Amino acid sequence: MGDKTWPFILTVLIILAIFALLGIGWRNRIKRQSDVPDLPEVPTEFEPQRFEAAGQYVVTTKGGDWLDRIAAHGLGVRTNATMHVHPEGVVIERSGAGTIYIAKDSLREVRTESGMAGKFVERGGLVVVTWMLGQLEVDTGFRTTAAEAKPALVAALKELLPDGGTQDSPDAGLNGKNN
Repeated sequence: MGDKTWPFILTVLIILAIFALLGIGWRNRIKRQSDVPDLPEVPTEFEPQRFEAAGQYVVTTKGGDWLDRIAAHGLGVRTNATMHVHPEGVVIERSGAGTIYIAKDSLREVRTESGMAGKFVERGGLVVVTWMLGQLEVDTGFRTTAAEAKPALVAALKELLPDGGTQDSPDAGLNGKNN
């Protein structure tokens, strides 16, 4: 064997070990989050949609903690997606992952932010929806493909809020929140 064979084999083994440890860590995170409620069933019938935006599903985190990614139910996987806003709620169709349904009654807040859990963009570049998953408050991030679609998406989402999105939440301005 040549002088470069052993360093190459050692490098490959180290890389494989790192990926194995990452996989074990992700699996353990899913186990720790076994108390995360199941996602709501997606209704089969909706009123005509108010708005649709293509983009990227970024992540779902525990409410108010933009670094605490939820891995359970595939919520920690970043994918291309389309967000549909209906009078009954929001449907996020994710490519290669399960569809997320957020009922209108579960919505708590809609805002823009510059980042969450590994995705950081320009100021106000992410649309963040705060909602209740069972008894757990969560934040779901979405980035529109077309920047000009973001204001219309935020407006359509805010129309679903009980006050029509006209009142700021008591903690607006904290944790980088931009209303």
